[in-house]
Amino acid sequence: MSDDKAAPWHDAQTDFSTSMSYGDYLALDQLLSAQHPCSPDHNEMLFIVQHQTSELWMKLMLHELHAVRIRLQHNDLPPAFKMLARVARIMDQLVHAWDVLATMTPTEYSAIRPYLGSSSGFQSAQYREVEFILGNKNPALLAVHASHPVAHATLDAALHAPSIYDAAIALLAQAGFVIDTDRLASSTTLPTVANASVRQAWLAVYRDPAAYWALYELAEKLVDLETVFRTWRFRHATTVERIIGFKPGTGGTAGVSYLRKMLDVVLFPELFEMRTAL
Repeated sequence: MSDDKAAPWHDAQTDFSTSMSYGDYLALDQLLSAQHPCSPDHNEMLFIVQHQTSELWMKLMLHELHAVRIRLQHNDLPPAFKMLARVARIMDQLVHAWDVLATMTPTEYSAIRPYLGSSSGFQSAQYREVEFILGNKNPALLAVHASHPVAHATLDAALHAPSIYDAAIALLAQAGFVIDTDRLASSTTLPTVANASVRQAWLAVYRDPAAYWALYELAEKLVDLETVFRTWRFRHATTVERIIGFKPGTGGTAGVSYLRKMLDVVLFPELFEMRTAL
């Protein structure tokens, strides 16, 4: 005989008419309805979800990186270490995401490419902000976002704000290391350039880690982050080459050739240079 009243499932709540559900909390109706393929091809959903999830991870990265900079500026290093470790693990997620996109063959991508227009990951405002806050700044790239005033204003602020590495170098000076005045006061709108005084300071930290343990740990957290960031760039270039070869990018860049040049970008140059001298 059937019972009209549904039996409880392991005491789980089943009535959400007056309380917040999982879907409500995560706004899943909006999130899962934000995929709008432009082509009739089955594989476009992969392309959209890949990039949308990457943007979500980058949103979390920026949330953490902004907090890291504040902690460094207040010489509050232990929480900054935890946040930097988290950002590195987020980058791991983004690295492995290329494994999924790499299942798209050249033939499959060719079917959706005409529908992408001039849209390109090169136009990602969040990725550009990640680059800026890590010190790889380029004022000319603000023009890419001129048609989006909110994004442009956010990036302009990021361009003029100290990078995380600038904050780390300021801590070296606070610890008593002699850092060139022009490096401490250098324009924050330019990409990081290696400086001999900074290299010598990090070298001293690594030669006596017990005396400078907090700075030593900070340096290693930054190296961890840059290492996985380089891995992400490499996987990006190789995945694009696997799918489109050496065709130009949809956003007008040289495609793989451009991405390979980005492999030479070093975010924290002195931390890698001084290793040869140890």
